[in-house]
Amino acid sequence: MASRIEFVEYVAEQCGGAGEITYKKMFGEYGLYCDGKFFGCVSDDEFFVKITDKVKERFPDLPEKPPYDGARNSFCVENVDDRDFLTELVTETCAALPEPKPKKSKRK
Repeated sequence: MASRIEFVEYVAEQCGGAGEITYKKMFGEYGLYCDGKFFGCVSDDEFFVKITDKVKERFPDLPEKPPYDGARNSFCVENVDDRDFLTELVTETCAALPEPKPKKSKRK
């Protein structure tokens, strides 16, 4: 089941306190970015965030499961209505992730 764009937009809006949140359709679902850094996805109308050690330590009760078959486990964020929590979660996650690699020029 594909995610509804309304849910993706709502999640992006709720996470907005962490930075500029954008999303991109990927394989029928949506990847989420904060200030250009990929941090999670929406799959089957569920919100998933990459697992980092610091976030795992800070929020030990977040459930983990893969967003789709064959994927690594991610945090499955069930409460998408708590804007302050999501801002903190996304901020902490992105602080622990590496900077995105610059895109290579396609010119030869």
